[in-house]
Amino acid sequence: MERTLVVFKPDAVQRGVVGEILARFERAGLKIIGMKMVRPDKDHFFHHYETIGKVVSRRGQKVFDNTLDYVMAGPVIATVLEGVEAVDLVRKMVGVTEPKGAAPGTVRGDYSHINYAHADAANIAIPNLVHASGDADEAKQEVAHWFSEAEMFDYKLVHEHFTQPNL
Repeated sequence: MERTLVVFKPDAVQRGVVGEILARFERAGLKIIGMKMVRPDKDHFFHHYETIGKVVSRRGQKVFDNTLDYVMAGPVIATVLEGVEAVDLVRKMVGVTEPKGAAPGTVRGDYSHINYAHADAANIAIPNLVHASGDADEAKQEVAHWFSEAEMFDYKLVHEHFTQPNL
């Protein structure tokens, strides 16, 4: 089974849509194995977005600074989900990073609409509700950064009888 990190950003928490979004992941068969509400400091987010995610090198210092301001605007809910090809499934369900381009039926397509041009003109990060690990390697690094093994739980879901018949 693969693990992936989903962080519900301050806009998802403050809008009260975390439960609706989380339910989508559960309905798809993903298992919540870790979850906590936290308010990480700048160093924690720096490690997440630059050491692991390389935002400065990919998008520039201005985008990085705006992203830090945005994610530090309130508490976040960090979640570890587990399932078959969990990283790709979550990425598909979340939709592309820019909400304007996210397809209807995806989290960002259904719950947000702002585009890069608007965010750039307003000098803000693009509020897109969640962070989702980009690939399996990134997911491993992010999960280890946000959670200790002691904070994650092993239990069986009813449907695992069908997805993992030898358990």
